Order: sequence, then C-alpha cells, then structure tokens
Amino acid sequence: MLGSARRFKPNSETEDVPLRSRKRVQGSRAVEAALNTGDLLTNPADPRRIKAALPANHPGRRVRESIRVNQRQAKPIAPYLGGKRNLAQRVCRIIDANEHTTYAEPFVGMGGIFLRRRYPAKSEYINDLNGEVYTLFRVLQEHYVAFLDLLRFQITTQQNFNRLLQVDPDTLTDLQRAARFLYLQRCAFGGKVTGRSFGVSADRPARFNLTTLEPDLEALHSRLSGVTVMRLDFGSFIQRIDRSETLFYLDPPYWGSEEDYGRGSFSRERFGELADQLSGIRGRFLLSINDVPEIREMFSWAHQSPVRTSYSVARAGRGATASELLISNFYPGGESSLA
Repeated sequence: MLGSARRFKPNSETEDVPLRSRKRVQGSRAVEAALNTGDLLTNPADPRRIKAALPANHPGRRVRESIRVNQRQAKPIAPYLGGKRNLAQRVCRIIDANEHTTYAEPFVGMGGIFLRRRYPAKSEYINDLNGEVYTLFRVLQEHYVAFLDLLRFQITTQQNFNRLLQVDPDTLTDLQRAARFLYLQRCAFGGKVTGRSFGVSADRPARFNLTTLEPDLEALHSRLSGVTVMRLDFGSFIQRIDRSETLFYLDPPYWGSEEDYGRGSFSRERFGELADQLSGIRGRFLLSINDVPEIREMFSWAHQSPVRTSYSVARAGRGATASELLISNFYPGGESSLA
C-alpha cells in the first residue's frame, strides 16, 4: 500500500532491540571474534572501537588498554649492523600481542624493531651506549629544522665520505655530529659502524638524497615525540626502567661479533651479566640473538624459540639463511609468564 512502511521483523537474537543497539551488539560480536581468533594482529580494528565495544570486565579490554590508534609509520633512516628487517615481523607480532604500558630498548641501534611495532606504548624509552646513535635521535627530537638545514646541500661522493670519515666526532657540535653519522651510515657498505667503506650499487640511486630522505626524517621526528632517549650502560638502563608493566626488547651484539660496534663497546663476559640481570627483573623481556650453544646454556632458565632468518650485510650474501634465538621470560603467544 502506497505510503505504508514495512515493519521490521526482529529475529530471536535482536527482538525488541532498537536498531542502534543491534548494531552495537553486532559490532561487539565481531570484535569478540577478532580477539578470540587473533585476527587483530594481522588486520587490527580501531582500538577505540574495541575498547568501547567490549564489556568492562572483558580480559581483551584490559589487554588493549595500552594500545593507541595506529601511529604514523616511521622507519629506520639509515642501515645499521644487526638491523632486524628480516626478523621484524615475527618479533613485532610477539611484542604487540603482550600487554605492557612501558616499552624499553637497551640496544636500540637505528630502531629496527622500535619503529616497526604496530602500536606505541603509554611510555617508551630507547637507549644506546653509542654516542653517535644517541646524538642523532636527540637532535632529531629537539633540533629538527636546524638539522635539515645542515643536511640540505650534502651530496653523495666518495671524496666527501672519506673526508667525513677522518673527522673526529668529538670535535663537532651535536648538529654536525648527527649529520656526519647519518651521512656515513647511509653511504657505508652494509651499515657497518667500524671499518666503513663507501658503498656503490649499480642498481640504485645515490645513497644520500635529502629529497627522498626528508619525509622519513619528518616521520621519525614526529614518532620520537614523547619518547625518552637515553645513553646508559644496559645494566643501569634496565635497572632504572624495570617495572612489572615494562616490556624490554633486547638486541645485543651477536655472540662472536662483539667488536663490530667498536672496540670495548661490549665484551663477551657481558653476556653472562645480561643473563643474570634478566633472570631477576620484574618486567618481561624478549631478546633476539644468534643461536650458539653458549647462549643456550646461559639462558637455559628462559623460554627459547629458534627461528630461521637471513642476513644481508653484503649483497653477495643476500638470501643466506641463519638460525637465531628468540629468548623470553614469557611464552611468545602471551599466555603466561615463566616468572
């Protein structure tokens, strides 16, 4: 009949429920299904909708408390020895799945894991004993515009690379020191920190080009807002940041490659110190390192997951597989702690 409205016939699950409430119920069920199946790791919903949809006493609501809206994606601005590009997806999935309000990295390097996590924590601390790394991050945080001006007329030449390589960084201002380090790391072969040589690739453009680099610098500058940058020995850093709600990710030098980051920067004896300290912390930790018998023995008390990955320090060796260990004081799926 013209002008008559078709009456909605509710089903048994939504009978006598207003349309707006029905949509909320259906949304809650979709979120419940995603939480129960783990789909949020690969196809995450907006955390604000998740929090609003779940009942107050639902465990999934508490698990997502520290998760905010997807951050603007930043990425490492230079290669760095030991970068975790090929292992990052697995490591970040474990980190994102485990509840924490504080995130901390004692060996941040160029931030290969820190920057690839899907969500930031409520409070974040990054640390590196390397003065070049520390200065670069601090300058990007506090003096971004002046830093860009200093980089603006740099070009990629082997002569400029060799000249900067001979400069003592201790004689430079913080801005100059950060610019020198960034230039050398982007132009060096394999992201090496010591024994650098000028990298040449026939299939790629100049390694230092501010036109293409500036958007990455801008993204990193924005991402570092609210992040505490420190330069401490790993032991002091862990002791200072350790809380029950802290999650540490550790990427120390590989066993057998301790001197690759500079003479005296990390000795083999310190692996034992690291294992002893981590065995007594209140928070959680996830550590990645090469799979060798000595490391397995030192961390025999912890959960160990061997994984296959590939190293690409040299293009000639790209694709070569290697075995690493993911070591933690919790089960990587996040079910329960070993402590």
